[in-house]
Amino acid sequence: RESRFARKNYFYPDLPKGYQISQYELPIARHGFVDIEVNGGLRRIGITRIHMEEDAGKLGHDPDRPVSMVDFNRTGVPLIEIVSEPDIRQPEETGAYLRQLRSIVRYLEICDGNLEEGSFRCDANVSIRPRGTQPLGTRTELKNLNSFKHVEKALHYEISRQKEVLLDGGKIVQETRLWDPDKNKTASMRGKEEAHDYRYFPDPDLLPLVIDEEWIEKVKKNLPELPAARKKRFMDQYELPSYDAELLTSDRGLADYFEDCTTEFPQPKKVSNWVMGSLLGLLNTQEKAIEDSPVSAVDLARLLALVEEGVISGKIAKTVFDEMARTGKPAKQIVEKKGLVQISDADALEDVVLKIISSHPREVEAYKSGKTKILGFFVGQIMKETRGQANPKLVNEILKQKLKD
Repeated sequence: RESRFARKNYFYPDLPKGYQISQYELPIARHGFVDIEVNGGLRRIGITRIHMEEDAGKLGHDPDRPVSMVDFNRTGVPLIEIVSEPDIRQPEETGAYLRQLRSIVRYLEICDGNLEEGSFRCDANVSIRPRGTQPLGTRTELKNLNSFKHVEKALHYEISRQKEVLLDGGKIVQETRLWDPDKNKTASMRGKEEAHDYRYFPDPDLLPLVIDEEWIEKVKKNLPELPAARKKRFMDQYELPSYDAELLTSDRGLADYFEDCTTEFPQPKKVSNWVMGSLLGLLNTQEKAIEDSPVSAVDLARLLALVEEGVISGKIAKTVFDEMARTGKPAKQIVEKKGLVQISDADALEDVVLKIISSHPREVEAYKSGKTKILGFFVGQIMKETRGQANPKLVNEILKQKLKD
């Protein structure tokens, strides 16, 4: 259980020391895997190694000027690099793999996983070979991939480019290429080195890391439930569809919110619909994370309970939800203050139904002649008359009876 740091030696403008603190022979982890869903099935992507190293600077390239600028603000910041086995066959698999990795690092609170801000980055290696042959082809490394969409587009382009080169009788050069999102193409950046070109040697200033079994077991016990396992549990325990479970477990905070809400209001599918619809819509509009939600899980559960108990209708609930988000007040207080309690008095609703029927004789005749879809028109008029407060179930029952009479 030993891990060592090494110096990776190379010259490039983004590395002012001329070497990078990294790991080589004894990285922090080896021989792992991540399972991804592809076309309804599971694909296992191997992980060669995970090693720790310090970050280099960030090069900025100006396409209109023959200069590059170097930002050294992130230089020396620690990071982990995950090296994958060449198991990915399609660009779309890369997107699924990266999303699963990002979900894991977010669950473990390693980083926020934002590609756009550089806290989660991807360099992609591409090689092609004739179908049925064993040796891997010469690879190129792609950089400047700052979104999942750009990763997939860059891979599609590079695969096509390499095919054209080989079909024309040329050879693939092992190099690093830069993805240009404006031109939707890659361009040669520099030659790609092999491991021996970096002249790795043990860092003389850093002691080896020796990790005891007791600490490892303690960490294992304290690990949170990871997204894939949590998704399966959501489908089994809450009987949610795969889509719902996938979305709800894509973020640890969102999954926690759902479970907190379901504890208070134990109807998982109804909670799921509200969380995926109204809540995520609100957060997207306000550009807020789930942790900053203006409506707590408990307050949302109490709102849903009011709908379930027949105190308010589903339509009114959406209005109440918006008011909760704006004012921070609980649902019950808003309902009472604004007089939004659902009308479930059969006599009162019967008066409204008769009024609407008498006002629309042509629609009544159409309904009686077999055009039953027009029932929705009457329901809409009644809801409009009662400002959305009529009990929809009761309205339908009374309406059908009166139209029959």
